Amino acid sequence: MVNDPIADMLTRIRNASMVKQKQVVMPTSKIKVSIAQILQDEGFIEAYSVTEEKPQGRLVLRLKYTPQGRPVITGLERVSKPGRRFYSGAADIPWVRSGLGINILSTPKGLMTGRKARRSKLGGEILCNVW
Repeated sequence: MVNDPIADMLTRIRNASMVKQKQVVMPTSKIKVSIAQILQDEGFIEAYSVTEEKPQGRLVLRLKYTPQGRPVITGLERVSKPGRRFYSGAADIPWVRSGLGINILSTPKGLMTGRKARRSKLGGEILCNVW
């Protein structure tokens, strides 16, 4: 049993991109699908799909690489952990790699990037940083 499914997701993506796999498969959940949607919208992954199986569906992410074969995702970092939550107000959301990366926040209006949360003047729990 995994205590932190988001950290597990990030680790699976990190490991798969280091060995240049085309896709990575993991158990699905609503929050993982939301994170995958944000990664796709921001151009970090090509696509994702969800298969409905019993007892639990699978989330399949198609990873994206540059024409030279380097992974688009160069780093993933879990910020808020189960033992140490990290919350931030809208004005205090940190920049990731001087704006080259994104942070994913859990806000009252759902999951969104740090940039979108700043514009909407929403704070929340900073789940992870991606660059």
